[in-house]
Amino acid sequence: MAKEIKVEQAIEKAGYEPITGRSIIVSYAATNLSDKVAKFFSNEFYVFQMCKNEMVLVPFGKWTWSLKKDVVLEIPYDSINSISVTESGLNYNICIKTKTDEITLSAQQKELSDFRSAGILATDVTGSTNWHKDNLDATLEALKNLKK
Repeated sequence: MAKEIKVEQAIEKAGYEPITGRSIIVSYAATNLSDKVAKFFSNEFYVFQMCKNEMVLVPFGKWTWSLKKDVVLEIPYDSINSISVTESGLNYNICIKTKTDEITLSAQQKELSDFRSAGILATDVTGSTNWHKDNLDATLEALKNLKK
């Protein structure tokens, strides 16, 4: 649906410096089983992009799944106290603790992403490239090493 180059261009246009190969598809992680069911039906997904000085989230439309042009969350690296990445079922939870907040995001594992929302959103119209799958390992590793 969205080419990675288009994602980077949208983020650059918003005034950020995206790092190539450090974008993945995420959603907010569920807090309990009821929330998991609700989130399953919500269709709320975001591009998580690591940039030069911060990480940002850019939403997809709930029903159109087209990339919106607005950054809805910006987390400067210097405001982060810790980051942890843990496996959770078929996903990874990314917990970002800042001085004031704790944000937990969920990223679908790459092995099944071609058949799940992340792969659908991150595969261009030709079906040739799933950039979520291509970027996942390096992005998670970069996050783990960010606050060492």
